[in-house]
Amino acid sequence: MKLFNAAIVSVAGSVAVLAVTALAFAASGPTSSGSDPAGRVKVDTAVDRFGKLHVPANYRTTYQFLGTWAVARDQGPGSAEMHVLYASPGTIDAYRKDGHFPDGAVLVKEVYRAATEAMTTGTVSHVDSLRGWFVMVRDRNGHHPASDVWGDGWGWSWFDAANPSVASRSLPMKDGVVRPTFDYKLNCKGCHAPAKATEWIYTEGYPPLKP
Repeated sequence: MKLFNAAIVSVAGSVAVLAVTALAFAASGPTSSGSDPAGRVKVDTAVDRFGKLHVPANYRTTYQFLGTWAVARDQGPGSAEMHVLYASPGTIDAYRKDGHFPDGAVLVKEVYRAATEAMTTGTVSHVDSLRGWFVMVRDRNGHHPASDVWGDGWGWSWFDAANPSVASRSLPMKDGVVRPTFDYKLNCKGCHAPAKATEWIYTEGYPPLKP
């Protein structure tokens, strides 16, 4: 989720990706786990049967790398934060076919505090400590209409670094104020509004999605 009005720079990197399975999406909506047809690899799809989200287990090895954002400091050189994005297996291929995120697609954004220092290549910002994760799950058919973290075709939740299993209201906002609710309309939608035409996702920052 994009929560800052600071200048954002897309950083492309060369990362090996492992495509291990198709997306698991049952008739009742996203479920908590899936596997490839041979049953060799389990892929956590980040949602339990009650519609509660969590940070998927082992996403760094079973998901696909999408891209990185650098959030500039308000003052001084370098970045304040680095955001690293992963997508569940099959998401990239599906998007490249028709320009849409498929049902059940999971996006995981790692949010890091950044450190900036002089290196041989110049002044460089890099990831430092993890603040937490944003998790989004694609849900075109609105399987959880009563939930305040589901809507506009996605499930939306923030998780503090100390607890990847339980959603938090301590979003990394500049004001540092704990949000009074988990409602995505108040916590998330406003920042994503400029990307409504691309299904609320800033796709320009993700090279693997481009043809």
